[in-house]
Amino acid sequence: MPGQPGQGMTTSDQLARHARKIPDEVALRHGAVSRSYAEFDERVTRLANALRDRGLGAGDRFAVATANHLETIEAFIAASRIGAICVPVNFRLVADEIAYALTDSGARAVVTDSSLAETVAKARRQAPETRFALVIGGGDAGAESVEFEQALAEASPEHDEVDVDLHSPAFIMYTSGTTGRPKGAVLSHYNLLMHTCALLIHNGTSDDDRVYLVGVPLFHIAGVSGLMGPLLRGGRIVLSSSRQFDPQETVAMLERERISGCFFVPAQWQAICSLPDIGEHDLSALRRISWGAAPASTTLLRQIMETFPQAELSTVFGQTECSPVTTALRAEDALRKIGSVGTPLLNVEVRIVDDEMNDVPRGEVGEIIYRGPTVMREYWNKPEETAEAFRGGWFHSGDLVRQDADGYLYVVDRKKDMIISGGENIYCAEVEEALSGHPKVAEVALIGVPDERWGETPLAVIAPRDPADPPTDEDIETWCRARLAGYKRPRQVRLVEQLPRNPSGKVLKTALRTKYRE
Repeated sequence: MPGQPGQGMTTSDQLARHARKIPDEVALRHGAVSRSYAEFDERVTRLANALRDRGLGAGDRFAVATANHLETIEAFIAASRIGAICVPVNFRLVADEIAYALTDSGARAVVTDSSLAETVAKARRQAPETRFALVIGGGDAGAESVEFEQALAEASPEHDEVDVDLHSPAFIMYTSGTTGRPKGAVLSHYNLLMHTCALLIHNGTSDDDRVYLVGVPLFHIAGVSGLMGPLLRGGRIVLSSSRQFDPQETVAMLERERISGCFFVPAQWQAICSLPDIGEHDLSALRRISWGAAPASTTLLRQIMETFPQAELSTVFGQTECSPVTTALRAEDALRKIGSVGTPLLNVEVRIVDDEMNDVPRGEVGEIIYRGPTVMREYWNKPEETAEAFRGGWFHSGDLVRQDADGYLYVVDRKKDMIISGGENIYCAEVEEALSGHPKVAEVALIGVPDERWGETPLAVIAPRDPADPPTDEDIETWCRARLAGYKRPRQVRLVEQLPRNPSGKVLKTALRTKYRE
């Protein structure tokens, strides 16, 4: 994977440049721990050398399955420094799900932390290609487990520069489809660079807007992309905990760290705005706030604007495969076009089409499709799914939208059966596949139902094998606990004699939603 000498615009290159220009400026902060740009760069170099000493190189896949740590960010950039491909893995997954990500990506190594070491060790028994593990905080994550700091201490601090092609893969970000099996969206260094530049142009820059809070998990594309702007500009990244969102602590952090910019999903904003003492905190440093990843009510948007009148509220919309933001609503339009996801970013070309890829008249509903330098390269090792996603030369999003007379976009629905709960995507086919294996379940359909806190949560509609002996809520919870991450498990179960179907045998989920959403 030879690079073109002199280009130097990967995240690794950006970090090295700032380490030379502003070595003593704080780059990272998590709790009481800070890293200057010089320290950050040296640790990334040591980690990159530790990986290379163990045989990892350009094009190799390198999984990162951790909660939010500064070391997680270091792992992301160390992969870039040697031309490896980083594979963030959701820390909420069970061992079988992690094993799938490891085997599907062909990850040769994994970074994890002490809280996940046992789960990763179980996953690695199914993933023999994952030859070694580095464990933050220590612990046994299977064969060839090495404590993270020990690996860094034993590695050289000398930066042996590697030219990395900007168009080569930087990340494989797993996102699911209707097949129920996750797909790895391959994002290049160039995809992420173009996305970052487009967002910076959209938002504008100022000297008092350089401290950014990453308030979402780093395995999420919003977490990954949230790092890119501050890194490019030489700003400061403040990292929050990812295990349990605490609105009171988050607001304290916004105040204490003088945060100037942040992104949260609607459920997080709802919790923040509902704090009884929110008006007593000095949040005057906050310049720009944004939301996305799940639907938000106009009531909540007005509440956010009333709570943070000094900050510009921006709406962002997109998907993992597009790095991720494709459209955004500027702050000056937040009230005038409330409910809209705005207009396309620079270099994002969109069309709104019917099933035959004919452009629909303005105002009518159609699927939004994309073209531009922020769109992923492919789905990893899935040529058929890639071809389907790019049919007609455009990337098909699966999102149904309409466009108003001024060109502003409004999301109407999703073509695929996907539930968004608290900013996390839940793919019905995957959960249905797990539930259908239960001996008491004849057939099942999963739908999303409204939830005041999470936006929506999954409800399982089940037809039992024996109506006289149906599965209980406890049966389903116990079954799911061993097979699915917690956020994917049904919050409610409804029993029916049989699922409604159309003449061709397809389950009528629209009818189920109509019945159970109330």
